[in-house]
Amino acid sequence: MDCYQNNLDYLLLASTMANVAMVVTNACDPDPRVINSAMWLCEAGHHVTIHAYDRQHTAELESVIDGVIIKRYQLGKSPYGGMLKTAIGIRKFHQHVLSNLLQSPPNIVVCHDADTLAVGCKLKKIRGATLILDMHDLQHTWVLMPSPRSKYRKIISKIMKNRFLRRLPQTDLIFTSSGTIKNGTFPGLKEWLMSQGFESTVIENRPVEYSEFAVPTNTNWVVSHIGRIRDINSIRLLFSAIKQMPENQRPDICIAGDGPSWEQVKLEIENFSKSIGLNYEISGSYDRNGLAKILQKTNVMYAMYDPLRGNIHDGALPVKMFDAAAHQVPSVVNSDCLMGELCEQEQLGKSVEWDNSSMLSEALLSLRDSRVSMDKTALDFKDLYIEEFNKLLLD
Repeated sequence: MDCYQNNLDYLLLASTMANVAMVVTNACDPDPRVINSAMWLCEAGHHVTIHAYDRQHTAELESVIDGVIIKRYQLGKSPYGGMLKTAIGIRKFHQHVLSNLLQSPPNIVVCHDADTLAVGCKLKKIRGATLILDMHDLQHTWVLMPSPRSKYRKIISKIMKNRFLRRLPQTDLIFTSSGTIKNGTFPGLKEWLMSQGFESTVIENRPVEYSEFAVPTNTNWVVSHIGRIRDINSIRLLFSAIKQMPENQRPDICIAGDGPSWEQVKLEIENFSKSIGLNYEISGSYDRNGLAKILQKTNVMYAMYDPLRGNIHDGALPVKMFDAAAHQVPSVVNSDCLMGELCEQEQLGKSVEWDNSSMLSEALLSLRDSRVSMDKTALDFKDLYIEEFNKLLLD
């Protein structure tokens, strides 16, 4: 009977291969989580197109990666982490994507994070599309990052959260990026969703590749901070920690990425460098090859965040910690939350109390010649992702 049922399920799946549209508000150049899941579905026989918002006009308008089509929308430059300009840009993106998808509607729409969910809800209502949410993070906390204590930003964040919770019941399946770990005590985003009354499946945001690099042979050791540059307070904490180190043991700093705080960080690192004679390198966004080059010269990844932004204690996990570990580079992260607990349990580096610059200084120095390895990569979550997707097709 089981064999018969399995054969029947296979035939049903073969006859229901889906046309899948993924929607994401970055250029997907790269966004490994989005691309990995799209490739997994493509390998399973589905047709997948990613609709990506290239708000900085930095990528090709269309590209194909292992059968996955990426269509990018360049609709006038729009900042990350802004308020009005960012909101106007995202609304314009929604309108263009929705217009295209209504003309050629997908069977399934996968909305990556809450800022694309409006598109999925409308496609479900108008065309009957199945709606999947992949919640990488808590989008309503992003607006807090430039100024976590701002009353105005707190009000906007609350409005965004309430709007998100009103849309969540329309989803047919939810993936998210973190949950309580084995023998752990701190909650992840799965538990945040449960507290709001929604079930989800955890697909951690880990890279596929694993590279073996020797300890960098730079003239001096390097501490790197990469990704979206939103949080100026974390950079100031790093400066304070470095200042406490003996002069002959201070690292060079490498900062790479883009975001609303990039210009301010550039100005402050220039001033800091002049004040203590520090070498630094600051650059903009990077691709996969650029990431590998950065990590080849990095001794320690710095991945701490101001907990006032909200998502830290709710279970956000820094992708840069996993990217670093995939290249054997240790990280320093926040303690007293899920990222610190996972970091310590898998021995990916050290966790440090927020705003404790002396503790951070000691942690950075202790890791300068260390190498680490990850317990799992993205491929460990591939079967679970496909299984949950297929269940949805068979329902």
